[in-house]
Amino acid sequence: MTRFVLPVRRWSRMTQFLSLFCLCLLLVVSCSPRQQTTTSTTSTSSPNSTTGDGRITIGTTSKPRTLDPADAYELASLGLVFNMSDRLYTYEPGSTEIKPQLATALPKVSADGLTYTIPLRQGVVFHDGTPFNAEAMAFSIKRFIENKGKPSFLLADTVDSVKATGESELTIKLKKPFAAFPSLLAFSGVCPVSPKAYELGAGKFKPETFVGTGPYKLAAYGTDSLRLDVFDKYWGEKPANQGVNVQIQTSPVNLFNAFRTGAVDVAYLSLQPDQIRSLEEGAKKGDWQAITAQGSVVSYMVLNRNQKPLDKPEVRQAIASLIDRPLLNQRVLFNQADPLYSMIPTTFNVSQPLFKDQYGDANVDKAKQLLTAAGFSKDNPAKVEVWYPASSPTRSLAAQTIKSLVDQKMEGILVLEAKTVEGATFFKEIGKGLYSIALLDWYPDFLDPDNYVQPFLACQKGSVAKGCEDGGSQTQGSFYYNETVNKLIDQQRKEQNPEARKQIFTQIQTQVANDVPYVPLWQNKDYVFAQKGVSNVQLDPTQNLVYKPIKK
Repeated sequence: MTRFVLPVRRWSRMTQFLSLFCLCLLLVVSCSPRQQTTTSTTSTSSPNSTTGDGRITIGTTSKPRTLDPADAYELASLGLVFNMSDRLYTYEPGSTEIKPQLATALPKVSADGLTYTIPLRQGVVFHDGTPFNAEAMAFSIKRFIENKGKPSFLLADTVDSVKATGESELTIKLKKPFAAFPSLLAFSGVCPVSPKAYELGAGKFKPETFVGTGPYKLAAYGTDSLRLDVFDKYWGEKPANQGVNVQIQTSPVNLFNAFRTGAVDVAYLSLQPDQIRSLEEGAKKGDWQAITAQGSVVSYMVLNRNQKPLDKPEVRQAIASLIDRPLLNQRVLFNQADPLYSMIPTTFNVSQPLFKDQYGDANVDKAKQLLTAAGFSKDNPAKVEVWYPASSPTRSLAAQTIKSLVDQKMEGILVLEAKTVEGATFFKEIGKGLYSIALLDWYPDFLDPDNYVQPFLACQKGSVAKGCEDGGSQTQGSFYYNETVNKLIDQQRKEQNPEARKQIFTQIQTQVANDVPYVPLWQNKDYVFAQKGVSNVQLDPTQNLVYKPIKK
């Protein structure tokens, strides 16, 4: 289902450090609750409040490229679409449980796993007064696919047909069974838009307008600010505030200063690690509030099995053994992340810490033993290069930290060189096999463990001898090929039983830990800061700041 150009699209979002996308699908796999922690003062006064009109001012460095949901694929755009729209399904803030929103129940799935029947809410209207019904929802999904925007592949590769089978009933037929399909319907861009305000057709987008059904309507759109007013005909619970002003800052420094001086009520995306650390200290003193939430953006190493000496499994296993995640978390991330021991983050209950069990952290003796067994020595060292995009200071520091560890501990058996290249070139060339090791982030497109497996491991054309020639692992730069894993990926995509599906994911993770096409490093945390007197600041599992409940 996921196209092989996926990683390039995701990687374009990496300039936002420690921002993330999270989480999970109740239909398919139950997950542990997403924990959010608030450090705040008990004061109810708000000396730094920006306005007294009940509106909330939100500061961010994330500038939207478009507000058209059929073309919105970056975090900045999706966060705004999320708050101005409804979807068929959504998530409770702070929870991983999917729930109906414009649907009135979870889908009824046919025995063959291909047909999804969804009952819809009645009495809903769009911002322009047009009634919402099954025809409007079908139009919006068709538009998402047919207008061929950046995220269109999410449904184009999966959906065979969509039609209204009643005034309030939608029927979607899939091309092939896909157990995680309801999570796609919770994607922010798969929201209904007014058929009177939009049209079908490739490239027919409206980047500076939005007409949906959500609690806010777009009142003003500018290059450095947006104004969202409360939609007075909203079908659900009205926002706790009188509207939202979004200020787009030109840099993290400007956002940091705007928050410290009280020019904004809430600051979210993107602050640098040292700024986050400073604001957390201020929150501990009661100057403002710090809200953190566990995230599911993962950082990892890609190991290219087609480049020597990484063609030897022992070398890949040795690198997995010597990685020191606690050291990386401390020196690179100021402890603003969690060590990761599977490519599937711990926010999914299918995640198994097999890299910790099998390799540990900074297991230098094991790394030396593996390299020696592979024929390497001080006189014949294994030489590898670690590449990262020049636009990422975090990757740079991580690469230098890993190199320092190798230089100090490996006694010349392993020689590692850190190398950088301009970001656009890096992401363009990685699928060509030019880099032996690469440091990357992964922002999931939809909230299911599949999205941490299929794009990394699937291969449609390849062999054990040549590796992957066409597939997810080829575009990721690992060129991993394993026919057993390909079959397991297909099985979990068809499996509707959560426990059976969990067992399949365990088998996949076990194979990855043995073969080491990737080494998981850390998963991110989200940080939001709010002034005193501002309450109900929450993140939903998909990384979005939820505007509706915020008040002051």
